[in-house]
Amino acid sequence: MKVSVHAVNFTVDKKLVDFVQERLDKLEKYYDKVVSADVFLKVEKTSDKENKIAEVKINVPGDDFLVKKQCKTFEEAVGLSAESLERMLVKRKEKISSHI
Repeated sequence: MKVSVHAVNFTVDKKLVDFVQERLDKLEKYYDKVVSADVFLKVEKTSDKENKIAEVKINVPGDDFLVKKQCKTFEEAVGLSAESLERMLVKRKEKISSHI
C-alpha cells in the first residue's frame, strides 16, 4: 500500500514516517484491496496537551474512509486512527461478502 505522510506546521522525522507506514500496512490484513493512504499530521497551537492531530484517509475501490484523532502524541493518534479504520474495513468486507 502506498502511504503519503504530510506534516503541517512542523517537520516530520523518518522514525515517525516509518511508524505510520508500518502501522497502516497492517490494515491490509483486514481488507486486502486498500489502494493508498494519505496521512496528515498537524500540531495545533493550543494550551491543551492533546494538540497532536492525525487525519488518515484510505482509498479502497469505490469508497474512501477518513478518520481524525487528537492525542498527546502522534503515535497514539495514528494507532487510534488505525484501530478505527480496522473496524471500518472489517464492516465493509462483511457487507460486501454478504451481498455475494
